[in-house]
Amino acid sequence: QVQLVESGGGLVQPGGSLRLSCAASGSINYMGWYRQAPGKQRELVAFISSRDNTYYADSVKGRFTISRDGAKNTVYLQMNILKPEDTAVYSCYADRNGVRFWGQGTQVTVSS
Repeated sequence: QVQLVESGGGLVQPGGSLRLSCAASGSINYMGWYRQAPGKQRELVAFISSRDNTYYADSVKGRFTISRDGAKNTVYLQMNILKPEDTAVYSCYADRNGVRFWGQGTQVTVSS
């Protein structure tokens, strides 16, 4: 089992920034973030591999950056130039040997 603990969500004005963190209780192969807004399908936002290969959804490219601290088994999602349409519950996940684990989710609200 892998335990994931997320932090960093909150309320921010349009154009602002937030950083999400997700700490895993053990080593993993991939970590990333999904988000889901009310009435919308869940969307894969970004992920990073243990070799630092990354993926970003087109909707966040150039604004979000995913990074990791391998020693701490922690992944970060730096979100800049936030827009109201980024409002969603962001959920961290981790893949280890083909098994996926999930964090508890954190709310991000972008509003003036």
